[in-house]
Amino acid sequence: MEILRHAVVLVHLTGFAVLFGAWVVEAIGRRRITRLMTWGMVIAAVAGLALAAPWGIEYSLNYAKLGTKLVVLLAIGAVLGIGTARQRKSGTAPAALFWLVGILTFLNAAIAVLWR
Repeated sequence: MEILRHAVVLVHLTGFAVLFGAWVVEAIGRRRITRLMTWGMVIAAVAGLALAAPWGIEYSLNYAKLGTKLVVLLAIGAVLGIGTARQRKSGTAPAALFWLVGILTFLNAAIAVLWR
């Protein structure tokens, strides 16, 4: 069971890497919100929700941390959705929304690593 949980952690990290990596590439380039960012968020979200279930561990989960990460994830999803809609309408993503995606993604990773 521990190997399966570690595999889900790997998928979760891969989703984060896809989201943040796509954002960094676009930050250097055209500063657009891409479908790859949305897919990375979805992968990280599904794996994160699977990790929030207390299976295969012998310690208690930190539900305050998990709740905080879920709120940040929902904010990322909202910003991606709003930014994508505005980008379709006007041709470019609003700068504030684009930069907020990167900041919130980095914040979610910082919470995961630094909150013990």
